[in-house]
Amino acid sequence: MEAAVVTCALTGVLTDPMRVPVPVTPQQMAAEARSAWDAGATVVHLHYRSQEPQRGRFPTWDPAVCAEIVDAIRDACPGILVNSSTGVIGDDIFGPVSVLERTQPEIAALNAGSLNYLRVRKDGTWAWPPILFDNPVAKINGFLEVMNDNGIVPEAECFDTGIVRSIRMFIAAGMLRDPVHVSLVMGVHSGMPADPRWLPLLVEELPAGTHWQTIGIGRTEVWDLHRRAAELGGQVRTGLEDTLYLPDGTRAQGNGALVDAMVALLRDVGREPASIEQTRALYGLAQ
Repeated sequence: MEAAVVTCALTGVLTDPMRVPVPVTPQQMAAEARSAWDAGATVVHLHYRSQEPQRGRFPTWDPAVCAEIVDAIRDACPGILVNSSTGVIGDDIFGPVSVLERTQPEIAALNAGSLNYLRVRKDGTWAWPPILFDNPVAKINGFLEVMNDNGIVPEAECFDTGIVRSIRMFIAAGMLRDPVHVSLVMGVHSGMPADPRWLPLLVEELPAGTHWQTIGIGRTEVWDLHRRAAELGGQVRTGLEDTLYLPDGTRAQGNGALVDAMVALLRDVGREPASIEQTRALYGLAQ
């Protein structure tokens, strides 16, 4: 089987660094990127956190702060590909657009549809006030215009089956260009479950030639999902944004350990992690 691109999502935006040891500062992000790179990841997916004291659990779209983080990662890992988050609630996309234009990532997440972002506790109360993660077509087109103008490859993140099925319509409407890159986000409580039995049907819904990966959100159950994705020929992603747990149930001490586990999984099903040259080719980037 072909080599698989391994992406590492270094930090996310929902965890509190006062409780969970996720990287925040440029130095921490660069060190974690280097550990992932050394373990076999060729892409890092980035969220950017506030650098103000005691506010690391909040996101920032300050272009100067984000550029400092990206520059530190590129200095620590020459050649690594940067995949930038763009997720915001509401119509105002100025923040993430400013970061894309300033940092020039090779890839950027394109949230490809809306989702009620929900979770209920055992006592029936909401874990947080219900959130609509709104991504209407006009907002998607706004991001695509900026990505296309800057030569950034969009990675369409799909949180639910209707969003997966919309990919064909985006292609038919001329919004997405070949080759299309899709992430199947599985494990969000109000989205698709991290159930490997879903994968064959989801992949069938994708247009021929689509490059796809799994993003598994959860605990140890995500590893069975990634194994099935690897068996079906998909790409894979791990990192402290997605899970804090290794396949044996122990807590990961960093992103490098998660990538080590992913590479071991790939080799167990007869695949190797993609080289940077193979990764650039898959994304259609010049060598």
